[in-house]
Amino acid sequence: MTLLDRLERRFGRYAIHNLTGLIVAGQVVGIFLGWGNAEFLQRWALVPQLVLEGQWWRLITFVFIPPGINILVFFAIYLFFIMGSALEAQWGAFRYNVYVLIAYIATIAAAFLVPGDAATVSYVGGSVFLAFAWLFPDFQILLMFILPVKVKYLAWITWAGYFLTLATGSMMARVLVLASISNFLLFFGYDIVLRVRHGQRTMERAVRRIRQERQAFHECAECGMTEKSDIDMQFRFCSKCDGNFEYCEEHLHNHEHRQSQ
Repeated sequence: MTLLDRLERRFGRYAIHNLTGLIVAGQVVGIFLGWGNAEFLQRWALVPQLVLEGQWWRLITFVFIPPGINILVFFAIYLFFIMGSALEAQWGAFRYNVYVLIAYIATIAAAFLVPGDAATVSYVGGSVFLAFAWLFPDFQILLMFILPVKVKYLAWITWAGYFLTLATGSMMARVLVLASISNFLLFFGYDIVLRVRHGQRTMERAVRRIRQERQAFHECAECGMTEKSDIDMQFRFCSKCDGNFEYCEEHLHNHEHRQSQ
């Protein structure tokens, strides 16, 4: 039994069901509150320096800040709801709670490394998307309700964006990326290692098969010709040579016999 199994047996009854729906509801409220007054959402933002000054509610309200204030944000929230709900259905409420909780705590911890800047919860949503893409790679969505695309391709783009952020982004963006993928690595790290090992073994078998296919079965001991050099050539063993010496038709009767001393 894994640690997560033991925790679920002990604390599973405290799990929050439909956690994604609660987060989405809070973000929708944030959209309408911030639509006419964008500065209002700044009071919800996670700014560690202000938290230390007593504005503790920011530790909770930053989760409900929407990823934007425009009509397109509803599409992003809709996808988050679909994917988060699917993960909860796949894992159960407790494990999904743990997955989101790890990203939440890691985001807060990372934010305090850069206390003067505001942290965003968008990377936490990104970790939910990556988990969904890992479990359901062939799930097809309609981008902007028009263009069909499988989520695994979007996941590759997301990973590429994360690596680019780690290489060129601000310090806050870097620590938030690391925080948001911490839960993904904890949940799927072992599966990733197994998949990499399986891929290596598959590649090694393919290389061996290619080498075997390229390796000649017949080879003339006199000139080195093989059946791959001339597919119509016939090869025979010489009965007068000591050992297993094979010759092509041209040299079967035209070679110096190899005799042991």
